Amino acid sequence: MSSTRNRRPSISATPNQTPLLQRRLKTKPALTVIAVLLLGNILWLIAWLIPNKGQEIGSDEQVAAIDGEVITRQEWMIAMEERYGKETLQNLVNESVMEKAAKKYKIKVTDQEIDLELALMRSAQDKFDTAMQNLSAEQLRQKIRSQLILDKVLTKDVVIKEDSIEKYYEENQSLYNTKTSYRTNFIEVDSKKAAEEALKELKNSSDFSVLAREISLDSASASLGGDIGFLTEKQENVDPAIIKAAKALKAKEVSKAFKLNNGHYGIVQVQEIVEGQSFTYEDVKEHIERELALDQLPQSVTPEAFWSEFKATWYYGEEKKDK
Repeated sequence: MSSTRNRRPSISATPNQTPLLQRRLKTKPALTVIAVLLLGNILWLIAWLIPNKGQEIGSDEQVAAIDGEVITRQEWMIAMEERYGKETLQNLVNESVMEKAAKKYKIKVTDQEIDLELALMRSAQDKFDTAMQNLSAEQLRQKIRSQLILDKVLTKDVVIKEDSIEKYYEENQSLYNTKTSYRTNFIEVDSKKAAEEALKELKNSSDFSVLAREISLDSASASLGGDIGFLTEKQENVDPAIIKAAKALKAKEVSKAFKLNNGHYGIVQVQEIVEGQSFTYEDVKEHIERELALDQLPQSVTPEAFWSEFKATWYYGEEKKDK
């Protein structure tokens, strides 16, 4: 990070920030983790692909064959590295750099802060949020932690007046009264008969996510095993029948077949239920102060801005610069 940013003069928030901050609450958390949607899967795949003891990376072990033409383990791994290796390594370096920054600048991130960001992220979803899907709880929490470190470092010298924080809270209390959300899997089929057949398979111990990949007509969620993220009551861009079915279930339960607005039929499974919460001013004071402070910065800053400060180098050689 350049010394210029570290010497940034103290400034105060302007009175009317509401529209911009409402957009930030709805989009910033998703942007924080959107790049990680693939990262979680990629890291898992790469770890799985690492050869066992005694097996060389250059192994000609067959992993697939098409009309007799073999694809070897080596070809597979090379393709993985070429397509995803750079992005994966960049994210790993960024996370490590942020941990170094936390130590240098004495930044603390608590579990309670991460819990708050998660709750606000879920309640801000206006549509299917793929950034929340296919990530383990640990992966998501680590990503939020890294972003909080970055935000705290960037705003540590920015002063926000207390009355600006109080005013924003009073004008936007609805943002801090989160609704109960339902982490939901979804299968869409073209008829009631097909839905009933799917339910029979599920009762016979078929896995919901596997079945969703095989038969669901909703291609976006089918590729994710039916996962459509966290749903809340009256959520926009979601068929009300889906939300109604999810609300009637307990965690791990599967719904009956129900008709969708497009004439097709659906089945949902609720993976997890997160109860709604009401956050007091004291609960969210630091969060609002940080958001207001971030809005005062002249440009967005990414972790790459800190690479030179912490002497970060990587396999790809070229110097990383902030975007």
